[in-house]
Amino acid sequence: MRISELLKSTPELLRSSVLPALVAVAIFGAVGQAMAFDDKVFDDKTGVKPQSSPWAVFQFGFSAYKNGHKEQAAEAYKYAAENGQIGATWKLARMYAEGDGVARDDYEAFKFFSEIVDQDVEPGSPEESYVSDALVALGDYLRKGIPGSPVSENEVAAQEYYMRAAANYRNPNAQFEMGQMFLKGEGGVKASVRQAGRWFQLAAEKGHAGAQATLGHLLFQSGKVVRGLAMMTAALERASPADQPWIRGMQEEAFAAAGEADRRTAISLADDILTKGSNADQ
Repeated sequence: MRISELLKSTPELLRSSVLPALVAVAIFGAVGQAMAFDDKVFDDKTGVKPQSSPWAVFQFGFSAYKNGHKEQAAEAYKYAAENGQIGATWKLARMYAEGDGVARDDYEAFKFFSEIVDQDVEPGSPEESYVSDALVALGDYLRKGIPGSPVSENEVAAQEYYMRAAANYRNPNAQFEMGQMFLKGEGGVKASVRQAGRWFQLAAEKGHAGAQATLGHLLFQSGKVVRGLAMMTAALERASPADQPWIRGMQEEAFAAAGEADRRTAISLADDILTKGSNADQ
């Protein structure tokens, strides 16, 4: 299947959140395929062989990573990244950001993410997800700064990165962050519940649990008790372990304040939302 066909058949949430890995799998095929390049591009003692094809080295790095040889993968990715492979640069950035196979180094990750966003990648390109994710990562770093590095807290710059990812690439994480900034009046934007709701709605339609919960909370506060409570309840079921605590606190507070009849109706509507998707909450 061609990449363009694969993208058309993939839900938008998947395109924005897991597309880098999906592209890699679609291009590389079976993981073992890349290992065929071992003796051509990599030597256990000397590392990447001179004059190796950056694409072949990228393939080898992908395979080495999947097989647990992360030190080899990092070396291969560095070579491929230095020779123009944007996917290798993204993998390196994520490895340093998460301390995955290398010592965690947020500033090093920041530099790699910066290299990615400087690439001339048009929206709709198979590589757009790398840029989209990198923009959000840079926004996250600039929002708080990186201690012990030249990267200081800059909410205005963070907002600009989030806006690029949210508007140009429709990234749901960036749309959620834009909603938060408009809700709180951060990043140089004027506080506006209406604008915040617009961004939360866009992210919620893509299945972003945090956006669904926050939008539900806003609806609940505005008097739309059943719909708001239903959205928070559905979001709690969809949320990642990291987001469950704050969403649960929000949902339980609303649940306690709602009447018994509204609770029952909201639970039923939440089941519909989970079964039928975002259209059920319209």
